Amino acid sequence: MSGAPLPAQALEAAEQAARRSYGRLIAIIAARTRDIAASEDALADAFARALERWPIDGVPRQPEAWLLSVARNRVLDAWRHSRVQDEAAQTLLALAETFAADADPGADAVPDERLRLLFVCAHPAIDAAARAPMMLQTVLGLDATRMAGAFLVAPATLGQRLVRAKARIRAARIPFEYPRASDLPQRLQDVLDGIYAAYGTGWDEIDGADETQRGLTAEAIDLCRILCGLMPQEPEPQGLLALMLFCESRAAARRSDDEAYVPLDRQDCRRWDRDMQARAEQALQHAAGMARPGAYQLEAAIQSAHCARCLGAAVPPAAMVSLYDGLLSLRPSTGAHVGRACALARAQGPAAGLQALDALPADEVASYQPYWAARAHLLGASGRRDAARAAYARAMGLSTSTAVRAHLAAEAARLPSSAA
Repeated sequence: MSGAPLPAQALEAAEQAARRSYGRLIAIIAARTRDIAASEDALADAFARALERWPIDGVPRQPEAWLLSVARNRVLDAWRHSRVQDEAAQTLLALAETFAADADPGADAVPDERLRLLFVCAHPAIDAAARAPMMLQTVLGLDATRMAGAFLVAPATLGQRLVRAKARIRAARIPFEYPRASDLPQRLQDVLDGIYAAYGTGWDEIDGADETQRGLTAEAIDLCRILCGLMPQEPEPQGLLALMLFCESRAAARRSDDEAYVPLDRQDCRRWDRDMQARAEQALQHAAGMARPGAYQLEAAIQSAHCARCLGAAVPPAAMVSLYDGLLSLRPSTGAHVGRACALARAQGPAAGLQALDALPADEVASYQPYWAARAHLLGASGRRDAARAAYARAMGLSTSTAVRAHLAAEAARLPSSAA
């Protein structure tokens, strides 16, 4: 039916199947093929076929089973036409003939399909820098362009990293298998990072241009809750859950009635979800009770302090600096350094904050938008107006959000016209 409009029912069914089952389907196919890239190609072909056939034949009663069948057939056809006919290929072909329900017994260690695949992508033989991006691509179907901001790299760089990782998996025949319970602790940090990257990707969809991506925040929180139940003796999942809940509790206040961006210090606290903040505090206290501090716990504590300060609580500025010092000692990052500089400015004045920003390597902050936004603010507070305007322009150029760019432009316009 070339050129015919796609019926809404078929399109909606395909979109729901992608949101609900993309990661599970990739897991099923890749568990047999040991080739993530080929599995993604096969599933993409199945979705394309669905968009051709479902408007004509109707939506199948089990869309995911239909997609899986088409994808598996594509993989089998590729193998049959391949020149590679060695024993290993024949073994994989035989495995692929079995239905996905005969999953690896190790799957019982992780009850949720999505979470299980995150642990698969955290295999120690996979390059560490590629694990979290692979989780977002494989489990959530995000492309390199959508993910790049979460990892502070260019989309092309991230895309190359993923291609190399998948090629290594294929060439080295790294087992794409479900982890055993004993494997979970050593893979936990990577899984936490993947979940937080998913949350950050959804959170950054600030202009509401893509509600599917904005829905990543809820999915990330859901995955973290499951992880907390799976590993109740580990404090960092609780810390990450608290961190995301603190941030999510303020989501409704990030926009004014006319959809303008509102920074944290100017948000209407009445629009915050106080019940969600209470759950965040509970999770953070639960983690702290295990007496094993971690980076996500400290990030959650920083968010808790920000919320308390905006609500009028007396939070000593030096305490915020100490929290950032603790975070940097556990897990240094550009974002933490910029956050500490802002906390230092609040405690000791804008000159101290600028000095901390000046100490950061230029190549690490050249394309980091929060650095330039913070620098612009502190330069303005120091009376260095021309430099502040230049920094605001740099921050605007690095922002992908129309609302944030408008906010930064307004801040620059508020600077007095006379040069320092």
